[in-house]
Amino acid sequence: MTPLALMQTAPVIPVLAFDSTEQAIEQSKALVAGGLTVLEITLRTDCAIECIKAVAAEVEGAIVGAGTVLNAQDLERVVEAGAQFAVSPGATDSLWRANEQSPIPLLAGVANVSDIMRGMEYGNTEFKFFPAEINGGAAALKSLGGPLKGVSFCPTGGVKPGNLADYLALDNVVCVGGTWLTPNDVDPMQVEFYAREALKLAKEAGWTSDSS
Repeated sequence: MTPLALMQTAPVIPVLAFDSTEQAIEQSKALVAGGLTVLEITLRTDCAIECIKAVAAEVEGAIVGAGTVLNAQDLERVVEAGAQFAVSPGATDSLWRANEQSPIPLLAGVANVSDIMRGMEYGNTEFKFFPAEINGGAAALKSLGGPLKGVSFCPTGGVKPGNLADYLALDNVVCVGGTWLTPNDVDPMQVEFYAREALKLAKEAGWTSDSS
């Protein structure tokens, strides 16, 4: 799967941090039931690798990825765990080079034009824009659309139901990433509701499965 095909699969990629494999399976099933099938499980907890393995094995319909991938070693670990894609908050030359040999797509974080141009030198045109709101939000991405034709983004960081439509209305935004779908101590039924509401908001903003 290419990064663009991954981004086109769902309008919102939940950004997830789990404390147990049981929680990972339970909430991932709820997200998939709500229509959000692309899941980013971040390497922010001690059990993250085990959670990736568990969700990949037990949650039907989930496209499981790993977030907070910081280096080539992380990329190798998540591939071995069964991740189908990787997401990083930024990118170094060594990570870009590792990505060239990786069997899974990398959605690397960028924060400015220089980051994007460096990624383009390695043949990439799809990026995570992070942290989105702090770096100018939808207005910044709209401005980038002029000089950077053919580049697509998944803004993450400060994206919420209230501004989701502003991002998805942009021609160079294919999907967004967000942490609001799985707040602390929320039950699976509520997670499924949040997923359905996010999908509804995205469709109202004009997103379709053919969006690009």
